[in-house]
Amino acid sequence: MQDTLRITEVFYSLQGETRTAGLPTVFVRLTGCPLRCQYCDSAYAFNGGTIRTLDSILEQVASYRPRYVCVTGGEPLAQPNAIPLLQRLCDAGYDVSLETSGSIDISAVDTRVSRVVDLKTPGSAEVHRNRYENIELLTPNDQVKFVLCSREDYDWAVSKLIQYGLDKRAGEVLFSPSHHQLNATDLADWIVADNLPVRLQMQLHKLLWNDEPGR
Repeated sequence: MQDTLRITEVFYSLQGETRTAGLPTVFVRLTGCPLRCQYCDSAYAFNGGTIRTLDSILEQVASYRPRYVCVTGGEPLAQPNAIPLLQRLCDAGYDVSLETSGSIDISAVDTRVSRVVDLKTPGSAEVHRNRYENIELLTPNDQVKFVLCSREDYDWAVSKLIQYGLDKRAGEVLFSPSHHQLNATDLADWIVADNLPVRLQMQLHKLLWNDEPGR
Protein backbone atom coordinates (compact mmCIF):
# COMPACT_ATOMS: atom_id res chain seq x y z
CA MET A 1 0.00 0.00 0.00
CA GLN A 2 1.28 3.46 -0.89
CA ASP A 3 2.12 6.01 1.79
CA THR A 4 -0.92 8.08 2.68
CA LEU A 5 -1.89 11.16 4.67
CA ARG A 6 -5.18 12.51 5.94
CA ILE A 7 -5.64 15.85 4.20
CA THR A 8 -8.19 18.59 4.92
CA GLU A 9 -7.46 20.70 1.84
CA VAL A 10 -4.95 21.68 -0.83
CA PHE A 11 -5.32 25.19 -2.20
CA TYR A 12 -3.44 28.03 -3.91
CA SER A 13 -3.43 31.52 -2.41
CA LEU A 14 -1.14 34.22 -1.09
CA GLN A 15 0.98 33.35 1.92
CA GLY A 16 -0.42 35.41 4.78
CA GLU A 17 2.40 34.92 7.27
CA THR A 18 6.13 34.22 7.72
CA ARG A 19 9.00 35.58 5.68
CA THR A 20 7.30 34.70 2.38
CA ALA A 21 4.15 36.70 3.22
CA GLY A 22 2.47 38.01 0.09
CA LEU A 23 3.93 35.38 -2.25
CA PRO A 24 1.65 32.97 -4.17
CA THR A 25 1.84 29.64 -2.33
CA VAL A 26 0.23 26.21 -2.41
CA PHE A 27 -1.00 25.13 1.01
CA VAL A 28 -1.28 21.48 1.97
CA ARG A 29 -3.37 21.35 5.15
CA LEU A 30 -3.13 18.08 7.07
CA THR A 31 -5.93 16.92 9.36
CA GLY A 32 -5.62 16.55 13.12
CA CYS A 33 -3.89 18.31 16.01
CA PRO A 34 -3.12 17.25 19.58
CA LEU A 35 -3.27 20.86 20.81
CA ARG A 36 -6.27 23.09 21.49
CA CYS A 37 -4.95 26.66 21.47
CA GLN A 38 -7.74 29.01 22.50
CA TYR A 39 -7.23 31.27 19.46
CA CYS A 40 -7.00 28.48 16.85
CA ASP A 41 -8.18 29.61 13.42
CA SER A 42 -8.11 26.18 11.78
CA ALA A 43 -10.24 24.08 14.14
CA TYR A 44 -12.10 22.80 11.08
CA ALA A 45 -8.98 20.73 10.39
CA PHE A 46 -9.13 18.84 13.71
CA ASN A 47 -11.30 16.08 12.25
CA GLY A 48 -12.52 14.65 8.98
CA GLY A 49 -10.31 15.06 5.96
CA THR A 50 -9.60 12.65 3.11
CA ILE A 51 -7.05 9.86 2.95
CA ARG A 52 -4.77 10.55 -0.01
CA THR A 53 -1.56 9.07 -1.37
CA LEU A 54 1.57 11.16 -1.48
CA ASP A 55 1.58 10.78 -5.26
CA SER A 56 -1.89 12.32 -5.57
CA ILE A 57 -0.92 15.21 -3.30
CA LEU A 58 2.24 15.90 -5.31
CA GLU A 59 0.23 15.74 -8.54
CA GLN A 60 -2.27 18.33 -7.30
CA VAL A 61 0.49 20.61 -6.01
CA ALA A 62 2.25 20.44 -9.37
CA SER A 63 -0.95 21.41 -11.21
CA TYR A 64 -0.67 24.93 -9.74
CA ARG A 65 2.93 25.35 -10.97
CA PRO A 66 3.97 26.97 -7.67
CA ARG A 67 7.32 28.20 -6.44
CA TYR A 68 6.35 28.02 -2.77
CA VAL A 69 4.60 25.24 -0.86
CA CYS A 70 3.51 25.39 2.78
CA VAL A 71 2.60 22.25 4.73
CA THR A 72 0.33 23.22 7.59
CA GLY A 73 -2.48 21.88 9.77
CA GLY A 74 -3.65 21.09 12.29
CA GLU A 75 -0.28 19.78 13.31
CA PRO A 76 1.42 18.17 10.29
CA LEU A 77 4.01 16.26 12.30
CA ALA A 78 1.28 14.36 14.14
CA GLN A 79 1.18 12.21 10.98
CA PRO A 80 4.49 10.37 10.41
CA ASN A 81 4.12 10.47 6.62
CA ALA A 82 4.42 14.25 6.71
CA ILE A 83 8.19 13.66 6.79
CA PRO A 84 8.41 11.91 3.39
CA LEU A 85 5.90 14.40 1.93
CA LEU A 86 8.18 17.29 2.89
CA GLN A 87 11.21 15.52 1.42
CA ARG A 88 9.44 14.82 -1.85
CA LEU A 89 8.26 18.43 -2.13
CA CYS A 90 11.86 19.58 -1.69
CA ASP A 91 13.05 17.02 -4.24
CA ALA A 92 10.53 18.46 -6.71
CA GLY A 93 12.30 21.83 -6.45
CA TYR A 94 9.78 23.82 -4.43
CA ASP A 95 10.65 26.31 -1.69
CA VAL A 96 8.99 24.43 1.17
CA SER A 97 7.91 25.60 4.63
CA LEU A 98 6.36 23.69 7.51
CA GLU A 99 4.07 25.28 10.11
CA THR A 100 4.34 23.32 13.34
CA SER A 101 3.11 23.88 16.87
CA GLY A 102 6.54 23.19 18.36
CA SER A 103 5.18 20.38 20.51
CA ILE A 104 6.66 17.57 18.39
CA ASP A 105 10.30 16.73 17.60
CA ILE A 106 11.39 18.49 14.38
CA SER A 107 14.72 16.65 14.01
CA ALA A 108 13.52 14.33 11.23
CA VAL A 109 12.32 17.21 9.01
CA ASP A 110 14.41 17.72 5.87
CA THR A 111 16.82 20.60 6.51
CA ARG A 112 15.85 22.14 3.17
CA VAL A 113 12.45 22.91 4.72
CA SER A 114 11.98 26.21 6.52
CA ARG A 115 10.49 25.05 9.81
CA VAL A 116 8.16 27.67 11.25
CA VAL A 117 8.11 26.68 14.92
CA ASP A 118 5.55 28.13 17.29
CA LEU A 119 6.45 28.84 20.88
CA LYS A 120 3.11 28.74 22.67
CA THR A 121 2.55 31.62 25.07
CA PRO A 122 0.68 31.46 28.38
CA GLY A 123 -2.30 33.11 26.68
CA SER A 124 -2.56 30.25 24.19
CA ALA A 125 -3.63 27.85 26.99
CA GLU A 126 -1.03 25.37 25.67
CA VAL A 127 2.25 26.80 26.97
CA HIS A 128 2.96 23.50 28.76
CA ARG A 129 3.20 21.74 25.39
CA ASN A 130 6.32 23.57 24.21
CA ARG A 131 9.17 21.22 23.32
CA TYR A 132 12.15 23.42 24.10
CA GLU A 133 14.57 20.78 22.79
CA ASN A 134 13.53 21.94 19.30
CA ILE A 135 15.31 25.24 19.88
CA GLU A 136 18.70 23.50 19.74
CA LEU A 137 17.80 22.22 16.27
CA LEU A 138 17.01 25.60 14.72
CA THR A 139 19.05 26.89 11.78
CA PRO A 140 19.07 30.20 9.87
CA ASN A 141 16.63 28.56 7.43
CA ASP A 142 14.04 28.27 10.20
CA GLN A 143 11.59 30.70 11.78
CA VAL A 144 10.19 31.06 15.29
CA LYS A 145 6.68 32.40 15.79
CA PHE A 146 4.95 33.81 18.85
CA VAL A 147 1.20 34.48 18.75
CA LEU A 148 0.61 37.09 21.46
CA CYS A 149 -2.68 37.63 23.28
CA SER A 150 -1.69 40.34 25.79
CA ARG A 151 1.10 42.48 27.22
CA GLU A 152 1.86 39.58 29.55
CA ASP A 153 2.37 37.31 26.56
CA TYR A 154 4.66 39.93 24.99
CA ASP A 155 6.81 40.14 28.12
CA TRP A 156 6.99 36.33 28.25
CA ALA A 157 8.01 36.14 24.59
CA VAL A 158 10.73 38.76 25.10
CA SER A 159 12.09 36.72 28.00
CA LYS A 160 12.29 33.62 25.78
CA LEU A 161 13.87 35.62 22.96
CA ILE A 162 16.64 36.70 25.33
CA GLN A 163 16.97 33.42 27.24
CA TYR A 164 17.49 31.29 24.12
CA GLY A 165 19.06 33.92 21.84
CA LEU A 166 16.40 33.08 19.28
CA ASP A 167 17.40 35.82 16.85
CA LYS A 168 20.85 34.20 16.64
CA ARG A 169 19.50 30.69 16.06
CA ALA A 170 16.65 31.22 13.58
CA GLY A 171 16.51 33.29 10.43
CA GLU A 172 13.37 35.10 11.60
CA VAL A 173 11.60 35.69 14.89
CA LEU A 174 7.97 36.60 14.28
CA PHE A 175 5.68 38.38 16.74
CA SER A 176 2.04 38.14 15.71
CA PRO A 177 -0.97 39.70 17.50
CA SER A 178 -3.77 37.25 18.20
CA HIS A 179 -6.70 38.37 16.05
CA HIS A 180 -9.22 40.45 18.06
CA GLN A 181 -7.20 39.91 21.27
CA LEU A 182 -4.17 42.18 20.95
CA ASN A 183 -4.07 45.50 19.10
CA ALA A 184 -1.45 45.32 16.35
CA THR A 185 -0.51 48.99 16.79
CA ASP A 186 0.21 48.41 20.47
CA LEU A 187 2.43 45.46 19.60
CA ALA A 188 4.27 47.52 16.97
CA ASP A 189 4.88 50.29 19.51
CA TRP A 190 6.26 47.83 22.08
CA ILE A 191 8.63 46.26 19.53
CA VAL A 192 9.96 49.66 18.50
CA ALA A 193 10.26 50.91 22.08
CA ASP A 194 12.27 47.83 23.08
CA ASN A 195 14.29 47.81 19.81
CA LEU A 196 13.66 44.09 19.40
CA PRO A 197 15.31 42.00 16.64
CA VAL A 198 11.93 40.58 15.59
CA ARG A 199 9.48 41.02 12.73
CA LEU A 200 5.91 42.17 13.36
CA GLN A 201 3.69 39.73 11.51
CA MET A 202 0.22 40.63 10.32
CA GLN A 203 -1.99 37.89 8.90
CA LEU A 204 -2.69 39.03 5.34
CA HIS A 205 -5.31 36.34 4.73
CA LYS A 206 -7.45 37.78 7.50
CA LEU A 207 -7.04 41.34 6.26
CA LEU A 208 -7.79 40.40 2.65
CA TRP A 209 -10.39 37.64 2.89
CA ASN A 210 -11.59 37.56 6.51
CA ASP A 211 -9.81 34.22 6.91
CA GLU A 212 -12.21 32.20 4.79
CA PRO A 213 -11.12 28.51 4.70
CA GLY A 214 -9.51 27.52 1.44
CA ARG A 215 -8.39 31.03 0.47
